[in-house]
Amino acid sequence: MNELEQYIKMMVDADVKKMIISNPTRNTNEFKKLVVEIKSGAKYQISKYTKTQVFHENLGKKDIASRCYELTEGLFKQINGMSDSEEHIILISKKGKATYKVKKKADDKVVLNKKALEGKKNYILEEGMKIPPLVDMGVFTSDGSVVKSKYDKYKQINRFIEILDDEISQGNITKLNVIDFGCGKSYLTFVVYYYLTKIKNIEVNMIGLDLKESVIKNCNEAAKKYGYDNLHFELGDINGYKTPFDVDMVITLHACDTATDFALYNAVMWNAKMIFSVPCCQHELNKQIKTEDLNILSRYGIIKERFCALATDAIRANILECQGYKTQILEFVDFDNTPKNLLIRAVRRPTTPKSKIESAKKEIESMIQEFGFAPTLYNLLMK
Repeated sequence: MNELEQYIKMMVDADVKKMIISNPTRNTNEFKKLVVEIKSGAKYQISKYTKTQVFHENLGKKDIASRCYELTEGLFKQINGMSDSEEHIILISKKGKATYKVKKKADDKVVLNKKALEGKKNYILEEGMKIPPLVDMGVFTSDGSVVKSKYDKYKQINRFIEILDDEISQGNITKLNVIDFGCGKSYLTFVVYYYLTKIKNIEVNMIGLDLKESVIKNCNEAAKKYGYDNLHFELGDINGYKTPFDVDMVITLHACDTATDFALYNAVMWNAKMIFSVPCCQHELNKQIKTEDLNILSRYGIIKERFCALATDAIRANILECQGYKTQILEFVDFDNTPKNLLIRAVRRPTTPKSKIESAKKEIESMIQEFGFAPTLYNLLMK
């Protein structure tokens, strides 16, 4: 066992709850970072992040150190491990020399009680509520207090619930059928279900969809543990999914690139009353952009990337307007703290003036002509 592998084993033996393996040695590395978390007992999950996807690998404690070493050696230069009271840090030089140090954390387990929250914003998910998914996320303690180090995540989750609540509170809703595309680990799905059923007292039928069989299994087990009887998870693709009921609400968080377009297309085809979509990885228009008069927008890589992402969401919003939805693009801080911080909220109108539809369509087609775009959602709904 060499020095690096020995240090990784020391970190695991220190009962760290989370390890982040970062700082790739080369830009061409397949994985950009690795996150290792304890799932239950002696079971660990490694999440391996590429530019556009995340892959999961599950291992027991006896194998986790050697596997992390295999994934780190020559490929990453830093490992941070977090326990309740300490941060463990491994730094790896260009020559492969590893150093190990431990820092005491500044009272991360301190919680914010109600007195500490005085003068702060009143949140829908208040401190003191017994919300099991938030306890499992580590945002709440078992008695419902907010963990200080998770306060930002607590605010982010409440922000999403507030965006839902703005629409839910508009009418006397007693029943909702909800589809959540690309639900992933589904903590947010569970929180939304809690909000709708426990806070708003709405009868809810909710289905979470994901492509990973292990995720679906774990989420169904969690729903059963929480007693969420009308929340179910199914293995399914965003495109072509057949719903068992009339859909009232569609949620899609971080469906990558054109997967968001297929989610929005399905929502429109189902005549969903409400759509809440946080897009992710908008690469499609970035590959297509071609303009003679506005080359300044495509000359610089980061400007091109951001412009194309904004153009993608602007076109999506206008297409939804053409389909009879009142559409807004709101600032939203996502749960992984990435720059993908816009949310599309679309609510079906009883009627939409023809002039508004024509105006929105003209704006889309002008942008398509100017920049040579061929957006997927436009091809699905407008042709």
